[in-house]
Order: sequence, then structure tokens, then C-alpha cells
Amino acid sequence: MPVTLDKSLLPAAVFGGLIAAGMVGGGALIGSGVVNAQVGNRQVTVRGLAERNVVADLAVLTLSFKAANDDLPTAQTQIDRDLASVRAFLRAQGYPEDQISVGRMQVTDTRAREYGSSQNTIRYILTQSVTVRTTDVQRVATTERALNDLVRQGVQLDFAAPNYVFTRLNEIRPSMIGEATAAARSGAEQFAKDSGAPLGPIRQATQGSFEILAREDIDPEPTSLNKRVRVVATVTYQLR
Repeated sequence: MPVTLDKSLLPAAVFGGLIAAGMVGGGALIGSGVVNAQVGNRQVTVRGLAERNVVADLAVLTLSFKAANDDLPTAQTQIDRDLASVRAFLRAQGYPEDQISVGRMQVTDTRAREYGSSQNTIRYILTQSVTVRTTDVQRVATTERALNDLVRQGVQLDFAAPNYVFTRLNEIRPSMIGEATAAARSGAEQFAKDSGAPLGPIRQATQGSFEILAREDIDPEPTSLNKRVRVVATVTYQLR
């Protein structure tokens, strides 16, 4: 929203506050600016926001499954069978072996001292995990929808959504900084126009941290395939 000032008050010690809004390219300008005006040293500080929608380029899918039995060798046989089923399922989904890694198996004795003792619980619980790490993110999204096939085979699968990562931030960093800076200048120019004080050169500029968010605010970022990258630039301009 443009700020309208009484030009007769321009020589005063403080102009007031600035809130600027606008759009530059794919980035939206929002923010607040504080005007620090002094005789011979008038300046305006504004913030420019750039945002861009991106798609994750790396997916990590971890499949965890369990086997439980009072007899440890029997539980081991079951977990080995389930591991073979999981590996076969992943090969059928089209993942090469170098994208599949098997985690360390964990064995829990429920009758050990740290877990307490009960005659009504199964004694041994074995947990095994298999992780897929791939740049074929669309294939992982398809695999996630097919996990019921493993359950039908008797695998006691713990469902967990895959994690999606955007790794190409350096590729879009320069252009997004340019968008954020241009958005900040647009707000400063509007202020200068409304106040009747010509906009001068940049006195100081700082870039905030890049944020990678879920494209939709209701989704958690790690499990969101579609993401939103944002950065804020804060720029101080001299007013002539």
C-alpha cells in the first residue's frame, strides 16, 4: 500500500513507516520498511521477497518391517523371508541394486531387564530396514502407492512417507536474489515517488537465508514432492 506523506514535512527528523507490496517475475514483494530521515542524510530501508515453485530432485524411501516370535531362530527366518520379499518388490518397481541399501537389524528381547518381564508378550522382536535413495522421484511416488502389495505378502511393514529433497538451490540462487532485490527497489521507488524525494544509490544490502518450504502450507516440507523456495533481500537506499 503506497504511503502518502505531506511534502511540507519532508525536512522533519523522521518520515514514519513504510509497507510496500508488489510483484516481480515469480517473486512477490512483501515487507516493511523504516525510514530514517535526517537533514542531508535521508534514507529508506525496504524488503523484497522472491519465491519460486520447484520439484524435489532426490527421494529417500525407507521401508521398515518386523518379525516377532518367542523362538529367536524362527523370528530370524521370518525376517530373512520378508527381506527377500522387500528386495524383490523394489526390483520389480525398477530400482537398480546400487540404489538399495539394507540397514542393520535390531533385536529386542522384551523379557530383558530394561524392557521388563511379562509372560504374556512375545519375547523376540526383530526389526529390519531397507532404504532406497534415487533421483527418480516420480518412481518413488508410484512405489509409495504400491506398498500394500508387501502387506498382502505378510510383511509387517511400518508405513512412513518418503522424504523428498531439493538439491539444486545453487542453480536458482543468483536469479532469485536478483528478483528479491528488484522487488525491494520497486517498493523504494514507489515510496520516493509518493514522498517527492528522488531515489538515490544503494547504501546497504543484506540477503536473508534461503528457505525451502512445502508448496502448500498444510503439508510438512520433508515429505512434500512439490516445494517452494523463498528469500528476502533487505536494501537501504539514499534519498536525494
